[in-house]
Amino acid sequence: MMRKNPVTMKLFLRMLCPALILLSACSVVIPQAPTPTLTPTRALPTPTSLPPTSTLAPSATPEPTATPYPTPNYPPQGMGPTNFPADVNPLTGLKVADPAVLDRRPLLIKVENLPRDDRPQFGLSRADLVYEYYTEQGGTRFAAVFYGTDAEKVGPIRSGRFFDTMLVPMYRAVFIFGSAYWAVWNRIVNSDFSSRLVLENNFSCPALCRFEPEKRNFLMANTTEMNAYLKSRGIDNTRQVLDGMFFQMQPPEGGGEGNRVFVRYSGAIYNRWDYDSVSGRYFRFVDAQNDVNRNNEVYVQLTDQLTGEPIAADNVVTMCVPHQYFYRSNEIEVVEILLDPNAGRYTACDGQQYDGGSGPAWLARDGKVYKVTYKRAGKDTPLTLLGSDGQPFPFKPGQTWFEVIGASSKVEQQADGAWRFTFGIVP
Repeated sequence: MMRKNPVTMKLFLRMLCPALILLSACSVVIPQAPTPTLTPTRALPTPTSLPPTSTLAPSATPEPTATPYPTPNYPPQGMGPTNFPADVNPLTGLKVADPAVLDRRPLLIKVENLPRDDRPQFGLSRADLVYEYYTEQGGTRFAAVFYGTDAEKVGPIRSGRFFDTMLVPMYRAVFIFGSAYWAVWNRIVNSDFSSRLVLENNFSCPALCRFEPEKRNFLMANTTEMNAYLKSRGIDNTRQVLDGMFFQMQPPEGGGEGNRVFVRYSGAIYNRWDYDSVSGRYFRFVDAQNDVNRNNEVYVQLTDQLTGEPIAADNVVTMCVPHQYFYRSNEIEVVEILLDPNAGRYTACDGQQYDGGSGPAWLARDGKVYKVTYKRAGKDTPLTLLGSDGQPFPFKPGQTWFEVIGASSKVEQQADGAWRFTFGIVP
């Protein structure tokens, strides 16, 4: 195959994939060159139907274990949203053992949530931030941000979506994914971060490799190997300004009881977060089987297949963001999630009007739920939370999971201290 430079290959792909999409999935062989050209491996996403009942047994997961706070002497005034010390991770508010680990860009890695037989995923307990969002046909996917902690295996890695083009600039991240729908691909390769894409190729291992447990062909990232790979590719991996998040160990005043958070995306995908007062964290439980009629939820505790640890978060933020269909048929949905400061005003799930890039959110931390406003101040600014006074609202230092639901979603506060969020997609 004739070698092409990256610019030529991008133009070639934009012309080739739309023409072939009516006939087959578009795939391109990556040239065997010292600096490989990035190419999609698939032109269309694989539609995700309601998955079969998983064989994952609830008894296979360990019980939550007590985890002491990593910073008992946390400054009472908090840290952030600017002027973080050189040894503090601005995405968790926690000190790192070796400040040199922060001398790089964050990595944003796409991780699958379906099929259930591929769970539990690898490496999610090591991420600083995880976004769960709707993809298509009732399914969700994760965008996991790794910065202050590494993981030898992260995955299984899956394809990109339009929403990733919002997240990658926010964290000035390197984007690690596996292919994209042709329209998503075109937006990615024409973006400001197109020089920071990492896909599987003949030279990507050991940073990005195939892994075959039980003969399953998983694509996995090794974040400990990524610095060397990015250097070999000439990708800018310098430390970035990541101001925006504010952290305090002491829980804020106010809020309502929040010992459990339910998030329902579809008849197949639903989860809950249970607060554990010993560790001060929320533990994640996920759908063990389909519940199409929505009257028989069956949960299993989610663990990290890399570490065996339960998946837990110090903060769970459920945020209402406008969704719209880019394309929809009986077999395929392509969804845009408009976390965009230029998107214009809209009515959110609390019935209020918000400007683009902002909206209502519910922060669960320390057994309480607080109504706040999320805000994306600019395209390259991490998401922040604001209180009713318009001032930064504190995350708890540690890991944060974001549950992204539509602007027409239903929000219910229940009498038993639980909150239930039901996904809606109407913009």
